[in-house]
Amino acid sequence: MNDVTDAGAMFRQRLDGVAADIERVLERLLDDTPLAEERARPKRLMDAMRYVSLAGGKRLRPFLVVETAALFRAPRERALMAGAALEFVHCYSLAHDDLPAMDNDDLRRGRPTAHRQFDEATAILAGDGLLTLAFDVLAREETHPNPAVRIALVAALARGAGLGGMVGGQMLDLAAEGRFGGGKVTKLGGAEVKLLQTMKTGALLRFGCLAGAILGEATPDRREALDRYGTLLGEAFQIADDLLDVEGDAATVGKATGKDAAAGKGTFVTALGLDGAKARLKDLVVEAESALAPFGRDADVLKMAARFVAERKA
Repeated sequence: MNDVTDAGAMFRQRLDGVAADIERVLERLLDDTPLAEERARPKRLMDAMRYVSLAGGKRLRPFLVVETAALFRAPRERALMAGAALEFVHCYSLAHDDLPAMDNDDLRRGRPTAHRQFDEATAILAGDGLLTLAFDVLAREETHPNPAVRIALVAALARGAGLGGMVGGQMLDLAAEGRFGGGKVTKLGGAEVKLLQTMKTGALLRFGCLAGAILGEATPDRREALDRYGTLLGEAFQIADDLLDVEGDAATVGKATGKDAAAGKGTFVTALGLDGAKARLKDLVVEAESALAPFGRDADVLKMAARFVAERKA
């Protein structure tokens, strides 16, 4: 194999390794046995939470936590706990986004969405359960023995997932679709699309990089470098996602495609044009790789992650 092929195989091996480890942690955290101060874990709720969380996927977000934490030699098991918390938030958001009141999707990762497999009430409660469990996990000594580190993780995830992050971005997205203005769709410009997507999609990817720095108790300059990398990676991920909605195959992507244009959504493709979006994506990969300069060769796998995000087909 040539160097490029070897590097790609190594990256895939690392990504798959984190995915397997995260699956193990998620399964343990979603066990039916109640914890201290829990009275019971209702079976239907746990079945739905497992259905949403254990459906596979690339596990890119926890991968970012593990690999950024590794830059500071932070213990892998701690990074996996923080990565599991992040994955719970991501999976909750998917279950809620798929609901009829939101994106009204029938498929996710090639399977029926949670509200189709169970019902709307169960899908909502499963999402609620995953969101609250995420903060339970971050608050545990198992995640980090230093309470200040745990508080920093909780605060960073709350802000990435909440009002000024993912939830706020979803509200901006719905507003642009005309959900609250008598059905009038708002055509978004490039800056407005970037703000919306930085919040809705980019905030959790950025947290994945910040979490590694927090776990590793990084210096401010190194934390800032990973913050910039995570921000650029989030934008690249969303552009790639927008391109997949236009050019991707539904069977490969695992969900319906072409829905963004049908709903009048503001995307990077609508704002920049197809060629413009592809050009911006290439620039973002270069910028993301440059942001990792302070880490030298130790960050090679994160550079590969930026290329993986840009070139993914699903």
